[in-house]
Amino acid sequence: MPLEIIDENLHWLAPNHFNRRLNKFVVTIQSWTVRVGDKVIVIDTGVGNFKKRRAPRMNNLNTLTLDWLSAAGTGPNEVSHVAHTHMHTDHIGWDTRRDGEQWTPPFPKARYLYPRIDFERLHRAYIDKTMSADAAGVFGDSVAPIIDAGKVDLIEENETGIAGCLDVEPLPGHTAGMLSFHLHSNGAEGIFAGDVMHSPLQIVANQYNTAFCEVPDRAPATRKAFLDRAAERNALIMPCHYGAPYCGRVRRSGETYSYVSECA
Repeated sequence: MPLEIIDENLHWLAPNHFNRRLNKFVVTIQSWTVRVGDKVIVIDTGVGNFKKRRAPRMNNLNTLTLDWLSAAGTGPNEVSHVAHTHMHTDHIGWDTRRDGEQWTPPFPKARYLYPRIDFERLHRAYIDKTMSADAAGVFGDSVAPIIDAGKVDLIEENETGIAGCLDVEPLPGHTAGMLSFHLHSNGAEGIFAGDVMHSPLQIVANQYNTAFCEVPDRAPATRKAFLDRAAERNALIMPCHYGAPYCGRVRRSGETYSYVSECA
């Protein structure tokens, strides 16, 4: 992305989405939790603890994630579903936790929901040993134990009523099988948007990808279509990597898009 685009937008990006002192984007890693009736759904699970990862900021973390979840009113035994927008390292890490020498599900009563397209590709590569050592390590410590425990369900594109309340729309580009989850309540809509954008600057300059898009030729069109839908529906968008307050709404004027941060 040209530096002048960043400079033109610093007045609203900083400080929550861009750190002027470090000259870097603010990129958080977060999960979302939804409680509807007797269902508790965790959407994307972050990096996980005590896992060997190539990226220094993700390597061998020791955070209080499960304690934070409990403090928010949801203990591990209450979680009924763990749903994934896609299967990158920073979205599946808390699918397991270390238990002695093993990796076990931290949410013992939950079904773990993965996008079929991403899951089948990665599972086949893991079995055939055609993925990199890093990717195999991630799949081995975070997904394989869930398969072994018999807790996997696969999500189809455009499926409705996931966990009784979420509708699915495909978002191919960041990965081939990435999905968004849509929640409707009292005429309002929220969209758990995964990594369709890593920064709200990609709303204003939506033609630009990050280096992490696996299908870069598809990502800009997917992003623009997502923005059109979100603006038309006045939906609250909840990506996984925005800075505070972590979610907001898209506004459209002609072919120009803007972002309004909101907490709810």
